[in-house]
Amino acid sequence: MEKSDFTHENCAKIAQLHQKTVTNKQTKHIRYYICRKYKHPYSPQYNMHNYHILAIDDNETLLQTLKLILKRSFATVGTISRPGLMQAVLNGGDVDAILLDMNFDKSRLDCSDGLYWLDKIKERPNPPAVILMTAFGDIEIAVDAMKRGADDFITKPWDNNELVRKIVTAIEKHKIIHEEQTKEEEDNSTHTLKDIEKERLEKVLRETGRNVTKSAEILGISRRTLYNKIEKYGL
Repeated sequence: MEKSDFTHENCAKIAQLHQKTVTNKQTKHIRYYICRKYKHPYSPQYNMHNYHILAIDDNETLLQTLKLILKRSFATVGTISRPGLMQAVLNGGDVDAILLDMNFDKSRLDCSDGLYWLDKIKERPNPPAVILMTAFGDIEIAVDAMKRGADDFITKPWDNNELVRKIVTAIEKHKIIHEEQTKEEEDNSTHTLKDIEKERLEKVLRETGRNVTKSAEILGISRRTLYNKIEKYGL
């Protein structure tokens, strides 16, 4: 079943099978019913992502529009019109992506506000993905902002499907990078602990003249455990 199948004519044919007639206004309800019944990918319910999105813009009307659009695709959508409130929201720790406007001070439209708050977000441990919202003329600045840590940008006015796609892509990419960094940190930590243990064993064995019994007593382990560690580290 393709997206083109959901025309008014085709929906009307389906309705006839149930001995019903439909108007153009009812087409979307039939389309929604079909999508949900067959779990079609064009279903808003089927495409729901379990992500928390936070939109930050001083334009209340734009925020309302964003919320209407995004709540069709994301489990949680929050909006704030003052970026200074952002830190309190982020302290909850469950925001996956931020849609950040580039200009809040209308007296100077140089995107410095957006860059300032971008830096504040990226200073946090494990920060969320950031997608910048910018005017067409600010694209060059948005590209520079990506070098400072932004994950993507979208120009106003945006295409709704592209907006959702960019958000999902940014979150998934961000999660992969974070998982890789976490694994690398864990590997480095494990490596450091092994080095410390090996150095401790070498020191005690050297001080006792490799007397296993005395070394085991000093280390607080059994002789068998010490033998295993000597073999493990090739001491």
